[in-house]
Amino acid sequence: QVQLVESGGGLVQPGGSLRLSCAASGIIISSNYMGWFRQVPGKQRAFVAGVMRDGTTNYADSVKCRFTISRDNAKNTVYLQMNSLKPEDTADYYCNRVDHLTAWGQGTQVTVSS
Repeated sequence: QVQLVESGGGLVQPGGSLRLSCAASGIIISSNYMGWFRQVPGKQRAFVAGVMRDGTTNYADSVKCRFTISRDNAKNTVYLQMNSLKPEDTADYYCNRVDHLTAWGQGTQVTVSS
């Protein structure tokens, strides 16, 4: 059974940074195209960043040059380093397989506000 547990969210001022973590079980992250998604109330969940099996990364235009996705294969964990945060980055953040979604975790809330 696949389980994804997100953590690391919180309240941060504009311009600040956060690092999100996604601990996976029941799935080997290095064998999957893993990604981060975010959702705000009333909107669909949207792709933010992904890391492919070969390590290639890709990003939504809105977060390019500010966010960095990475993974630690030994810990079976995916990370999202978020820098230069903006109020519009406020959302619930989730990780999942990008090309074959599995059950969603509980997510982690990120609030960017002064």
